[in-house]
Amino acid sequence: DMQLVESGGGLVQPGGSLRLSCTVSGFTFDNYALTWVRQAPGKGLEWVSSINYIGSSTDYADSVKGRFSISRDNVKKVLYLHMNSLKTEDTGTYYCAKDLYRYTRRTIPEVRGQGTQVTVSS
Repeated sequence: DMQLVESGGGLVQPGGSLRLSCTVSGFTFDNYALTWVRQAPGKGLEWVSSINYIGSSTDYADSVKGRFSISRDNVKKVLYLHMNSLKTEDTGTYYCAKDLYRYTRRTIPEVRGQGTQVTVSS
């Protein structure tokens, strides 16, 4: 079975930083693009960022561009999201997700982990 397990969430003050991680099993990690999506309280899923299968191409939502950085380690089979200059509106549950293809698309994949909570508050 495919499994994606997120970690690294927590409570942080505005302007702070967090690094999310996602460990993966059950599929060939370096054959697929990977994506981070989030869900703010009371709202739907929002695409945040994607990275292609070898990590050479990334894409970001306008709301996080310049503040977030996505990366992957194809040896360790881990996906990361480095989040800087966090804002209260970044609060939500963050999910890592497996794309259908090798290249990035601005879509919300169906295969996702259980999520990790990020709360930005003073």
